[in-house]
Amino acid sequence: MTESLSIHEARKLVLLSQRVPPAKPAGRASAATLSAIGHLGYIQIDTISVIQRAHHHTLWNRNPRYQPSQLDELIADKQVFEYWSHAAAYLPMADYRFSLRRKQAIARGEQEHWYERDARLEKLTLKRIAAEGPLMARDFEHTGKRTGEWKTKPAKRALENLFMQGDLMSPCRVNFQKVYDLTERVLPEGTDTSVPAPEEYARYLIARYLRANGLGRPAEIAYLLPDTKQLVSAAMQDMVSIGELRQVRVGGEQYHALPASLELLNKPLARSKLKILSPFDNLVIQRQRMQALFEFDYLIECYLPAAKRRYGYFTLPVLWDGRLAARMDCKAERKASLLHIHHLALEPWLKKTDAFFQALRKELESFMQFNHCNRLCVHRTSPEHVKPALTRDS
Repeated sequence: MTESLSIHEARKLVLLSQRVPPAKPAGRASAATLSAIGHLGYIQIDTISVIQRAHHHTLWNRNPRYQPSQLDELIADKQVFEYWSHAAAYLPMADYRFSLRRKQAIARGEQEHWYERDARLEKLTLKRIAAEGPLMARDFEHTGKRTGEWKTKPAKRALENLFMQGDLMSPCRVNFQKVYDLTERVLPEGTDTSVPAPEEYARYLIARYLRANGLGRPAEIAYLLPDTKQLVSAAMQDMVSIGELRQVRVGGEQYHALPASLELLNKPLARSKLKILSPFDNLVIQRQRMQALFEFDYLIECYLPAAKRRYGYFTLPVLWDGRLAARMDCKAERKASLLHIHHLALEPWLKKTDAFFQALRKELESFMQFNHCNRLCVHRTSPEHVKPALTRDS
């Protein structure tokens, strides 16, 4: 039996599953951060730092008491580890064994990594770390040319290959540079290192995705995960046949949901709260999904030449009233404690601008504090006539 949801119900289910806007968490702030990572399944890491980096930003949007030091503590306490989801990410250590299928496939040459292999150099690199302890790429001398698309030195390529195939892990980062150590010295004692069978792995991917996202399709669950779509599709059919999954139709599209997730529709959504999201937030990372469910055509433009940018270098989606209502190009000038809004562009459907700007001004106070800014400079808005509403005192 296929259930039907309106587009408004579907959006509500997605947002409640994503826990954004967040409920006020109880208990210790670091526990709330770990809970967010465990629930979402991963937190994407990104290097861009025009505002707080994506992993910090995403966690702050799920835990208002979040501080970057909490993530460092969770990594040091071996409750979180760094590896690859659809991209570089922080993952709950409780899910470690589910990273092993990819690691072993890379080690066997069944999945390619982006760096060429140099078995001799990798062996020497591993031997040196075993003898000396944790090392960074800068600890390996290199006087020749850097090669490849990313202009990396050979030792960095060796370290990353060993990291991706599971021989090395990263116990921490220093100035955002990865530190590498032997996996057996990083893993907590007693960690389950049994490799999940294909069906168990597929069920894990399905349950993890649907718990965090409410609704999903096989292509979304297998997003950028090599050799998983067919496996996921088969497992979803089995789970539907025994009642572990529900088929849900939204408009003309079919999705799947966990029965427990559908119960979330009985809960209220904090529509009046506004959240300024990272471009790499779990909610928006799959752009086609956002277009289908939220009618939000989003492209991060930092990778485009300046002349081709429509909205700005690093536009942040703005969530309000259960929809993605605007996009805001920001930069934190930290030495001057100044947050620049280079461009705020409202979505054409947004008509309740007074209520929107009241919510935005309130959230900007917290967002500025999170980015260590106490002054605001608004450069441009679209439409232009709403600019005074953004700078008006609350």
